[in-house]
Amino acid sequence: MPELILLPSLVCGVDEAGRGPLAGPVVAAAVILDPARPISGLNDSKKLSERRRDELALIIRAEALAWAVAEASVEEIDRLNILHASLLAMQRAVAGLAVRPERALVDGNRCPRLAIPVEAVVKGDGKIAAIAAASILAKTVRDAGMRVLDAAYPQYGFGRHMGYPTEAHCRALREHGPISAHRRSFGPVAQLTLL
Repeated sequence: MPELILLPSLVCGVDEAGRGPLAGPVVAAAVILDPARPISGLNDSKKLSERRRDELALIIRAEALAWAVAEASVEEIDRLNILHASLLAMQRAVAGLAVRPERALVDGNRCPRLAIPVEAVVKGDGKIAAIAAASILAKTVRDAGMRVLDAAYPQYGFGRHMGYPTEAHCRALREHGPISAHRRSFGPVAQLTLL
């Protein structure tokens, strides 16, 4: 595992989870890590097992100087588009921090508009510890929400595919039609609603 860069305090890492799925909100997190309490094992959430993500999420919540999680709803995704909804969720996460950061580092190549300096870091969730921590919080919160949706609508299999356009999810969509949690602006769902 690569050695992630630790930042001075009051720099927040920002990342999102859920841009690609056909259902559910897009979730973003912002994290300010405590340089005096480094957290070992941080990495891009996609490179960690579910169990390890859950363990690290608890540690991040306990040890970070500040953290916040926010989302943009399915309705906002359909109205704004997924990119702008993701940036909105990131703005909300940074605004939700109990400690005001001096600057923000965001995973990817696009930045939300913030009242502080902000910089995009391509593949930042594998390079910057605070962004990795944000990716873990965003992913664990979004996955937990999809498991709640799975309990309410087991026929879609949300607990297995987390809303991504797998073959099983697309088949369930065709068989049962979309529910309110489906993103109407996404192709596979839009095709069904036009029939």
